[in-house]
Formats: sequence, structure tokens, C-alpha cells
Amino acid sequence: MKVVVVGGGAAGFFTAIQIKEMHPDLEVMILEKSKKLLSKVKVSGGGRCNVTNACETIDELASAYPRGGRHLRKLFGRFNNHHMMEWLESKGVECEVYPDNCVFPKVNDSQIIIDLFLKECSRLGIRIQTETGVVSFTSNESGYSLKLLNGGEIQTKYLVFALGGQPKESGLQWLKDLGYQIESPVPSLFTFNMPQEKTADLMGIVVENAIAKIEGEKLEGRGPLLFTHWGMSGPAILMLSAWGARILNEKNYEFKVRINWLDGEGEAYVRSQIQQKQAIDPKKSIKNQNPFQLPNRLWEFLLKKLEINPENKWAEIGSKSINKLINALTNDTYQVKGKTTFKEEFVTCGGVSLSNLNMKTMESKLHPGVFFIGEMIDIDGITGGYNFQACWTEAWTVANSIG
Repeated sequence: MKVVVVGGGAAGFFTAIQIKEMHPDLEVMILEKSKKLLSKVKVSGGGRCNVTNACETIDELASAYPRGGRHLRKLFGRFNNHHMMEWLESKGVECEVYPDNCVFPKVNDSQIIIDLFLKECSRLGIRIQTETGVVSFTSNESGYSLKLLNGGEIQTKYLVFALGGQPKESGLQWLKDLGYQIESPVPSLFTFNMPQEKTADLMGIVVENAIAKIEGEKLEGRGPLLFTHWGMSGPAILMLSAWGARILNEKNYEFKVRINWLDGEGEAYVRSQIQQKQAIDPKKSIKNQNPFQLPNRLWEFLLKKLEINPENKWAEIGSKSINKLINALTNDTYQVKGKTTFKEEFVTCGGVSLSNLNMKTMESKLHPGVFFIGEMIDIDGITGGYNFQACWTEAWTVANSIG
């Protein structure tokens, strides 16, 4: 019997490998419409490939998915991040866990993952066919017939679609025509553009423990925040964009973001630190005595923004200026107008509705023997290796379900 996997990305390759490892007698082939294979693996993590996240528990792992986490929690009980790291180690790829729990190959080069997948396909006899686009599929007595873009057809018993994220709903129209419910795709994991804010001089600055919130919404992102030449990025912003993907799309990416620069510390803490500085170093300049360990350029930027003379001594700062400084450190506000795709981690929210699938097997409820996985379904995670882990888990689930 034959299994055809449509999509030559991370999900497609790992599915094919897992199917062949579990079912050696099955004929497995991968179809990819472009000339490139595993292109997203290549650029992930700045070319290092953030293969998964090392969080300890299944609950913690499942909580990293704005959409689909409840369904993944059950699947993680059978194949999760620790299983994936064990699998990589068993194939000779050593992994390293970083302080933020992101997991990378120890060699810090995504090519080792690409080489591993290609090597495994060669070893297992998995056929790979590029420049082979699929137009549609129809059922028949022996399974399914795939109609190809070049006019050809392929017969198969089982069919796995791992096409990746589709930026527009029109890319999934062919599935809508077959009766599938499609959740409208919108971008997730993007950075914030701030053309009206004078933050360009802060480009490259990272605040390690910031909290970002959308004004008027119960959305929050925590972690490092990076200033770019167009606005803000970093894990705190990317996390916020993932959880707020649909809300921010509805706002047409025009909103205010509020930043706590001190990892959630409130007014009482900030006031006490300022009072302590005034008591200990009253004659030292505000500019050179930053009590909050913020990057110097950001500290000076905030003082200028608040019209506080940075050359003034701590003893000279009045209660009005102190109140403005407290607010800026705990509730700083910036106007966002637009987004920029975080290309290395581009993810879409939306796709094939999970209501169309048996989430114990990833099998279609409309077409037995047809499976959907990866970014083309309505599951997505925050940055940090979670989207790849969803692919690995879904792929293992399909392989375990087939046959």
C-alpha cells in the first residue's frame, strides 16, 4: 500500500519518516510543489533551528498554543518535546537547552536537521518528488486519486496533507469546495511598527524582562523586548502578537501598546527605589545613576520623553517628575500602526478547522484515510520551538494511526 505526503516541509518529512519507521512495508513518498525542501527549517532560529522547547510538563507545553493547545495536550501524552529530543539524540544529533528553554542542535546549524531528515528518507527508501503540485483529490475503490498540477495523477491508499500556512483563505478554497470548514488565516508572530514614535535611536537595545499589553484588551506578552529601526520586536512582542492575532487583525494593526519595563514591578517599588536613590546619592545626576538597571540609552530616552533634565541631581527631581517617571517605567505607552512579518518564524493563525478532524488521529472526518497536520490546520504556538513541536507530535500521531 502507498502513502503520499503532500508538503516537503518539517511536518511532511517527519510524518513520512515516522510512517516508514512504524510501517516498513508501506510505500511512502513526499510531494513538494517547489524546488526547495525544508526551507523553513533552514531559516528557523536565525539558521540554527529551534527544534522544540524544553519545558518540563505537558500542561506547560500545551499552554504555549493560543489555538489548539487543549487538543495537543492529549497528544503530548504520547509524543512530546522530551520524546523528540530523545529521537534526535538517537539519530546522532546532540541538543542543547538554553536558559529560555529553547532547544537547538548543539552545532547551532539548522543544516544538521535537514541532513538528518534527508538521510533518513534515503535510508528508509522514501521517495521525494519536487516541482509536483497537487490540484485536488478524489476518492475511489482503492483509496484516493491525486490530480497533479502537471496533469498527471497518483493513486494512493493514504494521504497526508502538510502544506504549511496559507497567507490567504483563497489558498484553501479547494478544500472548502470539498466541504471543509476553514478558519480565515491571519498572521501570527509579527513585530510592531511605530512610525509615529521616535524610537529609531534605540535600535538594537534589549530589555530582558519586559511586559507588553494591548490597551483595552486582556492580552499580555512577557520576556525580552527588542527595539528595531521600525518599532518593537523580541519574544514579549511576538508572544503578544500570537495571542492577539485575530484581535489585532480586526484593529487593522492600529492600537496602543503599554510596556512595563521592570518585569511587572508596580508603583510602590519604583517610588521606594527613587526615594532610596535620593537619600543615598542626592548630588549625583539622574542620567548617570539609573536605579533600575535599564540600558543607558533607554533610560536617557525616557527622561527626554518626560522632559526631565538628565543633568539634574536626584535631589532636584520634584514629585510631579517622580510621578511621570513611575508611570513611564510601569505603564509606558506607544502607538502602533502596522506590522512587520517576523520572517524566520512566520506563522499563520487559522486554516483547516479542527472540527473537521478526529483529533486523536489527525484523520479527516470527511475522508477516511486522509490526514491534515502542521500549519495548514488551526493550531499555532508562540515563538520558542513550539510550532515545530506541534508538527512533530502531529506527525507521530498520524504515523501511529495509519494501518
